[in-house]
Amino acid sequence: MKKTLASLAAATLFGFAGASHAADATAFAPPPQGVVGLTASATAEVPRDMISITLNATRDGPDASAVQSALKQALDAALAEARKAARPGQVDVQTGNFSLFPRYNKQNTISGWQGSAELVVEGRDMQAIAALTGRISSMTISRVSYGLTRELREKTESELTAQAIARYRARAAEAAKAFGYAGYALREVDINSGESRPPIPAPRMRAMAVASEEALPVEAGKTEVSVSVSGSVQLTR
Repeated sequence: MKKTLASLAAATLFGFAGASHAADATAFAPPPQGVVGLTASATAEVPRDMISITLNATRDGPDASAVQSALKQALDAALAEARKAARPGQVDVQTGNFSLFPRYNKQNTISGWQGSAELVVEGRDMQAIAALTGRISSMTISRVSYGLTRELREKTESELTAQAIARYRARAAEAAKAFGYAGYALREVDINSGESRPPIPAPRMRAMAVASEEALPVEAGKTEVSVSVSGSVQLTR
């Protein structure tokens, strides 16, 4: 039994020593030779094909239930009008934030209640959505933003990825030739995509509860989508 324990102890010590030696060898290993880091990218300007408009209603008063009821009435009226124009993918309607909170006076006691409700209308049919906002009188426009639909974004990123990879490979081949190597092998590669989002000012809010048939002017503009490829290659003889 003692001999077995002694053998196990010796084997364990030998294992630790081997691991320590391997770690030391790794720590002092020379850096790889003929490795080059490269980056390539592709960018395109794409017309935005989606709009999102957030409408808001605020109410206040001394009674919480009365304020909540007033907000519900405003939201119900807006929803009733919005649902008439709703078409999946073209005009989508959803409720947003609904909040109710107390107001306090100098004595730190509740002096009243204030609340807000939101309705979000978004989709591809910008003209229909803009016209819809002119028909909703119980809420005001608080925020307008433009973007790309998932289909357009994925299509654009797929095309740009192919371009960026082709440029990366061309740069790798050029680097190999410039350094006197016959070719290269990929070591590691990262592909990243993104969209520039310049701030878009929201229009001034219309007076609350004032009916208007005037459509909101819309101009989506363009956005830049880019894909970058970065990594390193091993130059080969």
